[in-house]
Order: sequence, then structure tokens, then C-alpha cells
Amino acid sequence: MKTAKRLKHIDEYYFSRKLKEVGELISKGKPIINLGIGSPDLMPPKSSIDNLIKALQSPIANKYQGYKGIEPFRKAIKDFYLKNYNVNLNHDEEILPLIGSKEGIMHISLAFLDEGDKVLIPNPGYPTYLSICKIVGAEPIFYDLAESNSWLPDIKKIKKINLSKVKIMWINYPNMPTGANCSIDDFKDLIAFCKSKNILLVNDNPYSFVLNENPVSLLMAEKSDNCIELNSLSKSHNMAGWRLGMVVGSKKNIDNILKIKSNMDSGMFYPLQIGAIDALNQNQAWYKNLNQTYLKRKKIVIEIASKLRLTFNSDGTGLFLWCKIPDKFKSSEEFIDKLLYDKNIFITPGSIFGSNGEGYVRISLCCDEKKLLEALKRL
Repeated sequence: MKTAKRLKHIDEYYFSRKLKEVGELISKGKPIINLGIGSPDLMPPKSSIDNLIKALQSPIANKYQGYKGIEPFRKAIKDFYLKNYNVNLNHDEEILPLIGSKEGIMHISLAFLDEGDKVLIPNPGYPTYLSICKIVGAEPIFYDLAESNSWLPDIKKIKKINLSKVKIMWINYPNMPTGANCSIDDFKDLIAFCKSKNILLVNDNPYSFVLNENPVSLLMAEKSDNCIELNSLSKSHNMAGWRLGMVVGSKKNIDNILKIKSNMDSGMFYPLQIGAIDALNQNQAWYKNLNQTYLKRKKIVIEIASKLRLTFNSDGTGLFLWCKIPDKFKSSEEFIDKLLYDKNIFITPGSIFGSNGEGYVRISLCCDEKKLLEALKRL
């Protein structure tokens, strides 16, 4: 059977391929320590798990659910945004729960992009922005993020690009993979730029509570038809496998995204929504305790990076430490393979995030202190 033309333009996801190799090494008895993946290893709030289990006994637990999620879940998202970002949302019109924010990237792309439209994608950036751009038949235009500019978009430089067919600009702050942050004033500048070019600005915001004392949202700068934000509970509440996300924005944009979503799934499992409500209602002590754990881990990861003679900014936020490799290595993949085969430690090469990620590596904090200390000992 002949496959679709779109498959010619995308590859298997890097981690899908590389983890097969790592798995083969483990099967041969290699004691691999995986510091490559940003999958939280800590538990979600116990009360959230308890509420999920209790909801399994509900008479409606196994039925189809509404495409917009249950009203208490949307109200919990509204309260979450008001409490943490001081952003007031209409829970019926400006919030759409998602089965993970990754599907939101696809839904937004299908709702706003036609074949041949162009998309501004950060370099380095989350690989899914590029792959979904290609899947829907749009054309990627990469804009540079550079250490010299604190890993922020250079609007003056972007304005020199032919933007005539650009429909969407993806941003991701707090940034993955670099850990950089974007201020409200930076957001305002980006919104003004996108308005002037009639571009939809989408901020992907799953890391705002990890090692970050001042969580920010794009909608703190402005709520308009030019702004959409994705968020999730994967990193902030250790619920990556629960697939709980949300998109927030104007009624017009949410309605358009819902047209796609309602044709692609049949609602979210009811007990998951009940568990999510509890998670979103956690007080500040939850985030404080979470970050105390990550801070302890980060201190060890900084020691690991120093042993490897990497250079880095220790002030970055999020689940990773972004580091520059020594000049003697030809590529970041050469560096990580040497570490993998010599020391049985796996970290992520920066090159998978784009050409501007070449020469860097990303080390995850999603590993317990005992294993991190073991990795340090091996070095």
C-alpha cells in the first residue's frame, strides 16, 4: 500500500528511535541512567489519585463525556488561571480542555493553517511544532533564538523575513530546551508585532511552575483574537501520563479549535477530569515542595555538568539544564554517544531541537537523587 506523501517529510520522533537503542543496551546488562527524558518521576497529589479512584465508581464514569469537558473541570481551570496568573477567563467560552497539550498543537494547526501557509517556529524549539507543520502541509520558517539574546525572539530580525503568508507564530516560555523566561513586556512586544502582521501568537506554557517563583501567562499581557495559550498538568502536577491539557483564548478561537477537536475524539475520561480538578486546586505548598525536590536534584546535575566541562546558566527554569559542550567535540550527538557508551549515562543532544541547538546538550531533572549521585560518581 502506498503511503501518504506527508510521511516523506517527517521522521520517527528522535526519542522513539534513540530509546530503542538505549533499551537494547539495558537488555544487554548495561546500567544505563537516563537523564534525557522530561517525564516527571514524582507522584501526583495523593488527593488527586484518591478522587480519580472514587470517580471510577460513578454511574457516568464509563460514558462518553462532552467535547468541552465537564463544567467543574473548566471552572477549575478558570480558578487556576485567576489564582496563579491573575487572568480572568470565561469558563464556558474561553477554555477548552485537551487530551494533553500536544494534541492542542495539532488542533490549532488544523484549525488555522491551509496547505502552503507559513509558520514561525523557534530554533531551537520543541520538535513537534515542525513535525505538525509538515503534517498539515504548511511551510516552516525558523526564527533564531540565541544565547546572546537570552534565547528570546529578535523581533527586528524577524521583521526582515517575508511574512506575507505567515499565519501562526509558536513561542514556548518558560522555554524548552533552554530554560529561558519571557517577561510581560516581552510578551507585549510580541503581541504588538503579531497584530501588525495579522499572525496568531501561540504560547506553549507547561513549565511555568517548575523552579520558577513568578509564573507568567501570555494572556497576562493581553487577551485578544491574536493570542492563544496552551497549558498542561504534565510537568506542574506530575501527570504526564494522564494526558491533561488545556487551550485558553478568545471565544472565536476556542470555537474554531473545537470544530477540529470534536471530530477527532469523544471526550476525556470522566475520572481523569475529577482528578484534574483536585490537582488544579492544590495550594502553593504543593509547588513549593515540588520545587524543593527539583532544586536538590539540580544542584547534583550542576555538579555533573561541571564534571563534564559543560558551560551553562544555572538560573534557568523548567525540568532541564541546558549546557554548551566543549569545542573539541564535532557535534552534540558525538558528545552524548560518548557519554552513553563510556559511562552508561544518556542525555539529550541539543541538535534535535534545531540547528541553533547544535553544540548544546539537555540534562533532565526527572531522576531521583540516588541515580543522579551514581551518575556523578561514574564521572
